[in-house]
Amino acid sequence: QQQELTSLFECPICFDYVLPPILQCQAGHLVAGAFPDGLCLVSFQYATAGCSLTLHHTEKPKHEAICEYRPYSCPCPGTSCDWEGSLEAVMSHLMHAHKSITTLQGEDIIFLATDINLPGAVDWVMMQSCFGHHFMLVLKKQEKCEGHQQFFATVLLIGTHKQAENFQYRLELHGSCHRLTWEASPCSIHDGVSMAIRNSNCLVFDTTTAHLFADNGNLGINVTISTCCP
Repeated sequence: QQQELTSLFECPICFDYVLPPILQCQAGHLVAGAFPDGLCLVSFQYATAGCSLTLHHTEKPKHEAICEYRPYSCPCPGTSCDWEGSLEAVMSHLMHAHKSITTLQGEDIIFLATDINLPGAVDWVMMQSCFGHHFMLVLKKQEKCEGHQQFFATVLLIGTHKQAENFQYRLELHGSCHRLTWEASPCSIHDGVSMAIRNSNCLVFDTTTAHLFADNGNLGINVTISTCCP
């Protein structure tokens, strides 16, 4: 009976007996005073998807909001699609639920945005497949202030942030006497188009510039994907 009583004062971390001051976590465990930082470590809801982190429970919401293993939302802009799923299922979803999106093969393609003079907010989307990955090309037109519209062009990788770091993209607009070029690393679809715009990770131009490079209301953007040098 005395052995059962003394076992109640055994620290589950170092298996020594606790001495005053005695610490107790919310779960009722007694621990030695040397281990206050080891209390209440929890795994995250995405552990089954591959997340192996165990942090203090107070850090749980912050981590889960940015966890690489959290479900991916539908990356297609301009839609009310509420699909969520794994990274491996994103392309299958786009092919079945957003069949209007065209996919072109190759490292260097022309992204043709038709009817750029359409009123209001408009999104043009195309997929580019190369280097064993899929990239989402997006041209977004928004009205930033009264009567003033801006275009935002960017590239998103259907992949993780770490995978996105392995690539560079170049956007080029060509005119008879002008050229506009933008180079950057693609964002992951975990970030989305809105974050790319907020972080200025995109090519930005106004309506006047768009008309300078457009042909009969259609704007062709040359998109080149390359791998980063190791």
